[in-house]
Amino acid sequence: MGLKIRFFLLVFVISFKACFSQGVSNLWLIGYQNGGLSGSISNRGTIDFITGSAVVDTSNRKMKFRGTQANITDNIGNLLIASNGTWIANAYGDTMLNGSGLNPNSFTDDWLDGLPLPYGNVIIPWPDDTTKYVLFHMTGNYGTSTLSAAELYYSIIDLTMDNGNGGVVSKNQIVLQDELGWGIGACKHANGRDWWIIVMKDNSNKLYKVLLTPSGVTVSDQIFTNPICYLGNANQPVFSPDGTKFAFTTGYSTSITNLITKVSYFEFDRCTGIFSNHQMIDVTDYHIGFGTMFSPNSKFLYAATTNHIFQINTDSLNILVDTIATYDGYYSPSPPFATDFWLMYLAQDEKIYITSGSSVLDIGYINFPDSTGVFCDVHQHALHTPCYSYRNVPNHPNYFLGADSASICDSLTSSIYNIKFDSNKALSISPNPATNFITVNAMNVKGSKAMLRIYNSVGELIGTIDLNIYGEYATQDIYIETLPTGVYIVRLENEEDVFVGKFVKEDR
Repeated sequence: MGLKIRFFLLVFVISFKACFSQGVSNLWLIGYQNGGLSGSISNRGTIDFITGSAVVDTSNRKMKFRGTQANITDNIGNLLIASNGTWIANAYGDTMLNGSGLNPNSFTDDWLDGLPLPYGNVIIPWPDDTTKYVLFHMTGNYGTSTLSAAELYYSIIDLTMDNGNGGVVSKNQIVLQDELGWGIGACKHANGRDWWIIVMKDNSNKLYKVLLTPSGVTVSDQIFTNPICYLGNANQPVFSPDGTKFAFTTGYSTSITNLITKVSYFEFDRCTGIFSNHQMIDVTDYHIGFGTMFSPNSKFLYAATTNHIFQINTDSLNILVDTIATYDGYYSPSPPFATDFWLMYLAQDEKIYITSGSSVLDIGYINFPDSTGVFCDVHQHALHTPCYSYRNVPNHPNYFLGADSASICDSLTSSIYNIKFDSNKALSISPNPATNFITVNAMNVKGSKAMLRIYNSVGELIGTIDLNIYGEYATQDIYIETLPTGVYIVRLENEEDVFVGKFVKEDR
């Protein structure tokens, strides 16, 4: 039988409910003014989800936020690190040791009270080191055509420094340079340890993938047939909670009254880092769009323009778009402070919160984002805050996403050449090395059917074969003459068994 080639997506579903009553991503810091409106209104606030519901309180910290916010807490919910894109704060809200002077350029100098970039930074735990974190960050640049970022930076934080308050040991290290759309996406690798960091090249068909491992960062890119974002627009790039989907809003204008908004949607293999099935989903309502967020069950994708919220069913064979909310004209507290729709935040209470483009005292939310259509239950301006908030939401990737047990990447090895076989049954593969064909044999296989998968040396699936099992014995001839030379992994599995083998393809 010849080798059947086809694409597929490994799906590993982790319930977002695993985050309940845990720290790490429980905190949302709000407030950007130097002073409040009156003596009864604080100039800073917090929304804490550690109890599984939103608890709003005041705060006296120094840091202000506009569009950019990264923060992370310990496992019981105490703040460890925060950044608004211009400096890094420690657990007490003071400037962390060596934490000033982020993103050095004149654009940053004009926004010292907090950068305006949605998803302009993110904090990632350093793989295999519980004391270190990496802040990936970017800023605008007056030297680019649309103020797009000119660099993606990273800075390393060591929490053991300064008597446990933390210190920045490496700052403003350039990961890559290009004209980049504002916003950083992040997803845990299928091995459950490393991280993918994603940024888009502005107005192009190209995105960059940064892989963070215990050894540091490496950069690659992927180019698509069609454009994936428009000039100056790659807004709020987010992964689904299960890590299998990725999206952001993007758009352009044909005139001052004709604004076109679309959602750039992809499927994602978090083992190989390969994006597939790119689609441009039209949500045009002649208003600009900024917000993007997936539901807790990863089925529904929400997109917000300033005037509407759309629900997109990504599990449908034909992508379905439903308008679930229209801005009701409310002001908070009075004109011109419109509580329209801007960015979105999936919190630990499994609600999606919605900020506004103006500085407002009230935040909306989607009560049941896993429900279809109007049953998702949108509440506009329903959560009152003690201070003015201004657009920003924290960039909290799913820190709780574990290893994909269905993937060869769960081996936690830096190379597929070192894949561990001791936890699986061995396949017999001969001849090995081979030039034209191989025969794969497995003994004592339970069940009646199995799937045979072949991967190349970087973990990419190159082919699958459906097998019938006869008397607990499986055999398969596979013609490999067209394969490039190299090392390949063969994995046979069904509901009860997993067999793994390795062969070398040589030149004829």
